[in-house]
Order: sequence, then structure tokens, then C-alpha cells
Amino acid sequence: MAIQPGPGSTDVSVPDALPVLPLRDAVVFPLTVVPLAVDEPRSIRLIDDVMRGNRLLALVARREAKPEPAGPDDLYRMGTVGMIHQLARVPDGSVRLVVQGLERIRLVDWISQEPYLVARVQTARDETVEATELDALRRAVVDVFRRLVEASPELPDEMAAAAANLGDARQLLYFVATVVPLATAMRQELLELDPLTAKLRRLLDGLQRELAVRELGRKITTDTEERLSKKQREYYLREQLRSIQRELGEEEAGSTEVAELRRRIDEANLPEEARREAERELARLGGISPASPEHGMVVSYLEWLASLPWHKESGGAIDIQRARQVLDEDHFDLDKIKDRILEYLAVKKLREERGAGREQPREPILCFVGPPGVGKTSLGQSIARALGRKFVRMSLGGVRDEAEIRGHRRTYIGALPGRIIQGLRRAETRDPVFMLDELDKIGADWRGDPSSALLEVLDPAQNHTFVDNYLGVPFDLSQVLFIATANTLDTIPAALRDRMEVLMLSGYTDEEKIGIATQYLIPKQLTAHGLKTDELSFDPDALRVIVRGYTREAGVRSLEREIAAVARKVARRIAEGRRDPVRVTVDAVVEYLGRPRFFDDVAERTTRPGVATGLAWTPTGGDVLFVEATMMPSGEERLLLTGMLGDVMRESAQAAVSYVWSNAASLDIDPAIFEGKTIHVHVPAGAIPKDGPSAGVTIMTAVASLATRRPVRSDVAMTGEITLRGKVLPVGGIKEKVLAAHRAGIRAVILPARNARDVEDVPEDLRRQLRFVFVDDADEVLRHALTPATADVHRAA
Repeated sequence: MAIQPGPGSTDVSVPDALPVLPLRDAVVFPLTVVPLAVDEPRSIRLIDDVMRGNRLLALVARREAKPEPAGPDDLYRMGTVGMIHQLARVPDGSVRLVVQGLERIRLVDWISQEPYLVARVQTARDETVEATELDALRRAVVDVFRRLVEASPELPDEMAAAAANLGDARQLLYFVATVVPLATAMRQELLELDPLTAKLRRLLDGLQRELAVRELGRKITTDTEERLSKKQREYYLREQLRSIQRELGEEEAGSTEVAELRRRIDEANLPEEARREAERELARLGGISPASPEHGMVVSYLEWLASLPWHKESGGAIDIQRARQVLDEDHFDLDKIKDRILEYLAVKKLREERGAGREQPREPILCFVGPPGVGKTSLGQSIARALGRKFVRMSLGGVRDEAEIRGHRRTYIGALPGRIIQGLRRAETRDPVFMLDELDKIGADWRGDPSSALLEVLDPAQNHTFVDNYLGVPFDLSQVLFIATANTLDTIPAALRDRMEVLMLSGYTDEEKIGIATQYLIPKQLTAHGLKTDELSFDPDALRVIVRGYTREAGVRSLEREIAAVARKVARRIAEGRRDPVRVTVDAVVEYLGRPRFFDDVAERTTRPGVATGLAWTPTGGDVLFVEATMMPSGEERLLLTGMLGDVMRESAQAAVSYVWSNAASLDIDPAIFEGKTIHVHVPAGAIPKDGPSAGVTIMTAVASLATRRPVRSDVAMTGEITLRGKVLPVGGIKEKVLAAHRAGIRAVILPARNARDVEDVPEDLRRQLRFVFVDDADEVLRHALTPATADVHRAA
């Protein structure tokens, strides 16, 4: 076969069979001259045999650059026939070649593999296309290649001129593909592609990508050199400034800073481990340039170490009587909480006076749980005042980052200790009263779980060696009195709940609210609005009207807002010139606050059969709920439940209705009344989710009332779980539910018999005003809840 000579080629006859030289990480193109290094023994033997003949061989790239000799399956099927022009042997036994690529070839078949590869080959000429498109692509390659040469220091400028002088597009393609640093796979792709225009387009893509990388690298290098030049200039100027200061006898600013930090650390009386870490950082600081960002990070760290209260305490002598006085001044009732604080103070006082034990007592971890507005947060402030300690409050509502508790690691720019350590620094004492507010509203996401980080903080057995990520050394939290607050325990992890002593704060009765308003809220609002005590006063009956008609809450926040509304109107009255004293009476409440917002409509809503009054517990206290039942013809017996009920409450309703259906005869109900009827049970306030088993008794009573046509007593409310056998099981939240019943004007409360002991938590004056009925089964519930049967009712049933 004869090859037609192209630019730079010669007329050479290529035999049908050629020895194959595998190339590692290299592709030889036609019309190019390239150097090669050969070190494999069998490849060197191949070259020796070729040099004795026509000096022609097949140059084929390997698919992977493996160290072992290549086999047929390791090679591409497209290569280049080449001619050896120069050969040189080097002392290590390898051979250096200069070969010229002549034309593309395709390996058709393998003739032999030993002592080297020999294959049957077939020439594969490049396909040509229309000259106009070819010329346009050639010019584009020349332009991009010229820009690439300008951006590449390793490519001589003469390369761009040489490429521009090549008029043949094929020769230009192979020349550029040879000198530009491209991946072996891409070079092989260029060799195999057809037609020539496709090769040029693919080459353009590779050139443009390489150009973009080079220009970006040059920009990064330029920016880096500018920054380094600036730092070097600053360094020289600072060195000159130090020399001038030494000549003037002035102490260097850096030495002054280190000396000041060392003095503060000595005064802080750090523990041994923290002391060693501080000394290590001080030694590092002396060798860091003030211009370095690390200098500021080290200084900030040392300042934190020096400013923490490692040994400073604020608690003075313990006076039990004064502590009781302070607690009574700030809070009404809450005797259980006050007694617990006084017990803690008494134990601490005896240990200090009698020196009981060498180990210092660890502070208890208290958790106040109750509805909003009952004084949980303010109680923490009163405890701090009674103990003579500093008070620190940390709100955990919405906190989702573990670093808020444990701090950030010092490797981050702007890192800070966690909020526990920050609070102690603000308090300037190691034994403050530290309130963790809204513990039940803490969150978790991809940044970590803050509640897990609190496990160590709130564990008395561990927090004496609490390690903040920023400090990196233990800090003793055992003398901190942690007090947590929450509205509910359900969202607090069990492991965290186990580490705390939970104290429940229930809602207030009407009389307690009136007492709180008289002793605390009214004086507070008078001061806040600039009023004197003789300018505004309230009758107790007026306060009772405000409590019952304008607020419906477990705490006193809404009550305080209503008192503030009255105070604002009186302040305006006085500012307008009417200075006569104002006494708010029952009749004047509507004038200041408008019409009442809440009404006791229990009697009105239970006048018809099928409506019963139940009691529910919510995170904001107890509440009254009504259960309504009705029946309608439908052709089949069905149960329909509405009112946004949860799964547990739905199952409780099904159990209640099943009990009434299955025991209709014993309940004096005609079983035929249910045939072909749909029973619809609805719990009003449908926009509010409801769940739990405690409404079972109420649902059962409503359905029984509907079936017997006997209304439920208007002054009776009930709670309890019902079983299919009619047993009434105990439920929780009794105190909150009883308080809600009292607020709604209920006079009798039906409770499970096993909840009798829980009534002791209800204030004594409230127990005297209410009648409690303790029941074991559904028959007792209906006997006390339904109105007496009449002859007409029996006939209707």
C-alpha cells in the first residue's frame, strides 16, 4: 500500500503486517515527529528488529497505563504507522527514539504475540469535507491556540506562529493536539473521530476548556502574589517600626500585650490543666506576627480563659428566714416550690456550718413545668435573690445548633464558647442561678441535637468536668444552680428528663388570681403607668368579674394585660385634667374593658339530650370541652366522628359507643333504636386538635343521654377512660382539669376512683366549693350525670 504524500510526509509503502509498539500515556498522530522512551525488554527487541528492516512499526496507545507488558486486549484498535528516524541507547538499558507519524491505521487481526505483538493492519485515511467549513474551523483553532500559548508559560511563543503558518487543516489539527497538554483518552478520541470537521470541533472544546483553566489559574496566582507582596511590605514596615522603638527605648506593643495577658491569667488562678493550655498559647503568641489572623484568634482565646470565674463565688451567708421572706414577697402561694428551695438552703447551711464531708455538695437540677403565666421564669429570679446569687437566663426556644451549648471549635473564624460559658462570664461568678427557659421547645437538625449536649450540663455526676469545644479544657459547673422551665414534659427526651427534679406548677384558682392581682399586678401596673396608689383602685368583686369574664387562662398574663388596659385609660383621664380618684367597681368594668369575652354557657349547651361536659388537659392548663351526639337514619349502623380528633381519642370514642350498644338493655335503652342509624359524635372547636383517652367517659355519657332522651346535668363535668367492660380508668392532669371546671361554673366533677388521691393537690378552698364523685364503672357515671328519667322519656326510648 502506498500513502499519498501530504505536507511533511514521504511516499512510503506500508506492509500488511506490522510489529505493534504499545504506548503508555501517549498517542502519536500522523504528520508529527515526537520523541519516545522505551524500557520494556520485548519492546527494545522489537525496535532492534525494525531497525534492521524498513524501520516501520504500529504505534498504538494502551487503554490503561499498567506496569506489566500489554496484551491484545489492553490496546486500542486505532493507531498510527510510524517510522523511526533516530535511535539512542542510554546507560540504564532503555532506548530513546524519534519517530514520525505517517498515517492512521486500524488493527484488523493479531498475527503473533511473542516475542512481541505483530498485527495485520489497514490504513484508515481521514475523511475530508467541504473546504469552507474546514477553513473556518482551522482559523478558530489557530485563534484559540494563540491565546492558550499566551496564557501558558511552558509553551514558546513560536508555537503560535508555527500553527498560523500551517495551511493544511489536518496537519494543524495533529500539530496542536500533540503540543497541547491533553488527556490520553481525548487524544485517542481525536485520532479515531471522523470526519475532519468533527476532530476540529472536539479539539476546539478541549482548547477552550484548557484556556479557561489557565486564565483562572493565572488570576488566582496574580491575586496571591498581590496579597503576599502586601504582607511582605507590612512585615518589613513592622520590623522597621520595632527597630525604631528599640532605639527610642520604648517597649514593643506585642510584648506589652503578651505581658498583660500573662498578668490577667496569673490573677485568674486557673486550674492546672487550663494553666498549661494558657502557657502553651502564650508561648505561641510570642512567635506569631500581629498581622496574622491567627494572632487575633490566640489573643481572643486567652482573653476568654482570663475572664472566666474559675473560683469566684457570689453566694453569701445563708439566712433561711430572709430567703422565705424574699420568696413570699415575689410570689403568691407556690408553697411546694418554696419549701423545696428552703430545704436546699437548709442542707447547704448545715454542711457549711458543720463541715460535713470534704466533697463540696453538688447543686440540684430543678425543672419547673406548668402552663404559661404561672410565674416559672420570675420564680428563678426570686430564687437568685433569696440565695444572694447572680441570675442568668438562657432561652432555648428554637435553638437547633449543638454549638449553642458546647461552643464552636477554635479552628473556625469567629468561633465563640457556648452560651453556658458566655453566661458565666457575664455573671462573673461560678455559682449563679442559671435558668434554661423553654426547655421543651428546643429543636434539632443537621447541625446537631442541643438536648443531647445538655445531658452533660444537667448531670450532677458529670458537669464538674464540662468541656466547651472552644475552651478545650474542663470547667466546673457543679456549683451552678440550674433551673429549667417547660410547659410540658412530653417533648423533653427521657434521658434529659431523668437528670432533673421536676416540680409541677398548676394554674391558679379565681381567688388566687385575685390575691396575685391585689398584691403584685396592680402595684406593678400603677408604677409602670406613673399612677399613685390613691389614683386607681379595684374592688375585689370587679377583679373577680375581670378574671371570669375577660380572661380564661391558667396563669395571670391576660389578667395583667386587662389591668394595664384600665390603668392606661385612667392615666389618660388624669393627663386630660380629671384628677379625681378612680375606683373600679363591677359596674365600671364594662366601661373600661368593653363587654365580657367569656360566658359560662355550660347550662345552656347541656339543656338537650346528647350533650355532655368533659374536661381536658392542655399545655396551657385545663379546659372544658363539650361532646355532642346525634342519630340519623342511614340504612346501616355506622359511627361518624368529627372535631379534629386524634387516633387515641377516636379509639376511645369507638369503645364508648360500643359499650352503650352492647349494654343497651341494662342501660334501659331499646336496642332497636340503633338499627339502621348513624351515630354522629362531634367535639366542637373543630380547628383545635384533640387527642387522648380521657374523653371516653364523656362520649359514653353523651351517647347514653341521646339514647335515653335524658339530658346531662348542667352543673356536672367528667373525665376518665372507658373500657369495653364499662370500667373507668384513671387519667392525668386532675388538678388542671378541676381548675378549668371551677372557672366554667361547674359544681360537681365525676372522676375515676383511682384518681381520688390526686384531688389532694387541689387547693382546699376549691375542694370546699366543688362536689367530687368518684366512680369505678359506667353505671355509676350515668347515675350521677343524667337527669332523672320521666314517664315520657321511657315511652320515647
